[in-house]
Amino acid sequence: MPKYYEDKEEDGRACGGVKEDLRQCLLESPCVLRENKSPKQCLREGHCRSLQMTFFACKRSMLDTRARFRGRKGY
Repeated sequence: MPKYYEDKEEDGRACGGVKEDLRQCLLESPCVLRENKSPKQCLREGHCRSLQMTFFACKRSMLDTRARFRGRKGY
């Protein structure tokens, strides 16, 4: 379960919750902790792929004019 729903302060920016969860996922991944790689390198290697795709879909939906009616993707 994403940590966004637990006791966190509200981030008023669009896609803020997904971005925070992606950041936490990367920082807690074994790639960063054990192999001492940067989060950017781990993201390129495919870690936290589902959150990355959700974040991309959320950012893309901000540019979609139909989002005014359907709402933003993600959470």
